[in-house]
Amino acid sequence: MMTRRITQLLIGLAMYGISLAMFIRAGLGLDPWDVFHQGVAGKIGWSIGTVVVVVSFLVLLLWIPLRQMPGVGTLANAVLVGVFADIGLALIPAFSHLGGQIAMLAGAVVLNGIASACYIGARLGPGARDGLMTGLARRTGWSVRLSRTLIEVVVLGVGWLLGGSVGAGTVVYALAIGPVVQLLLPLFTVPVKAPKAAPEAVPAAP
Repeated sequence: MMTRRITQLLIGLAMYGISLAMFIRAGLGLDPWDVFHQGVAGKIGWSIGTVVVVVSFLVLLLWIPLRQMPGVGTLANAVLVGVFADIGLALIPAFSHLGGQIAMLAGAVVLNGIASACYIGARLGPGARDGLMTGLARRTGWSVRLSRTLIEVVVLGVGWLLGGSVGAGTVVYALAIGPVVQLLLPLFTVPVKAPKAAPEAVPAAP
């Protein structure tokens, strides 16, 4: 099972990075965190993959007061998504025709959903940004939905002010990614074996 979990995790993170590159090449808008990543990259001149990696580790520092513990998947996520985003950007051309942009956006949403189901289903630790959301909810008593909304509104606003791409793709991602992941997650969730029950004690002879 561990071999499958690690393999699924690595494939999922690679696909996640490629899907990020596809969103960028579609040119129709990004999800909130990637609007922020793109805005920062544009201001400081780094590749977006480098920004994704650096921001991931900065977000992990916020886990400390929230008493969150990273897993193997958390650390792999922090590194590999950014690496594969840059690889995808080097290989995938930009589209100027609207039909090609829409097709690229649709493919990015589907691939992102598969990737998310793969790495979440591997059960090896949440991504830095997901852990921030759940940790904040646990420490404040807020709902996960409220925590996520507040975080994403902030990063979206800052990213937009920095020049990140907000558009129809941002809305499509917000509406579609939840249902896509929910549909696919049961297919990729690795079952965890329940611990064997301790044998019942044999009563002592009278």
